[in-house]
Amino acid sequence: MDFTEKKCSETYYFEGKIMKARLDEVELPNGKPAKREVCEHVGGVGVLPIDDDGYVWLVRQFRYPFGEMVTEIPAGKLDHGPDENIRDCGARELKEETGCTADELIDLGCIYPSPGFLTEVTYLYAARGLHPGEATPDEGEFVERIRMPVEELERRIASGEIRDAKTVAAMYRARLKGLLDGRR
Repeated sequence: MDFTEKKCSETYYFEGKIMKARLDEVELPNGKPAKREVCEHVGGVGVLPIDDDGYVWLVRQFRYPFGEMVTEIPAGKLDHGPDENIRDCGARELKEETGCTADELIDLGCIYPSPGFLTEVTYLYAARGLHPGEATPDEGEFVERIRMPVEELERRIASGEIRDAKTVAAMYRARLKGLLDGRR
């Protein structure tokens, strides 16, 4: 059965640097009208850095919408223009936030963080063959680097202490691909 909704109109109410908010009027599959609130987002990339000793490199930073410190994988927005290379964005964010460079970035696919209203697509990678260096966060970005055993991160995810969706998804995908099952 086809459940496609047909857009009849759209009205933008906010247009910022990384997102736009609009209200669409749609026709439902049964022909009735409905409204859909949509937040258009530029998208992002998250990287799960896994070192040769079985540790992951994370960042801890204050996330204003939730008013709390959040532990998560290094990540950033695809905000350097429409032709920005996704893999290059991931490598850049890994270096900026952790100081690490990697011999390889392994594609973990993408996720839709909140598909009920948000167009954001977050692309995920695992980084292997890490070379630590000096972190260079963006102006106005304050992050703490954390190096944690894989088992500890999985325990914190299971307990609900780690709630960041891209971190949970990257760990699960890396586990399914066998990237966490031993040393390099």
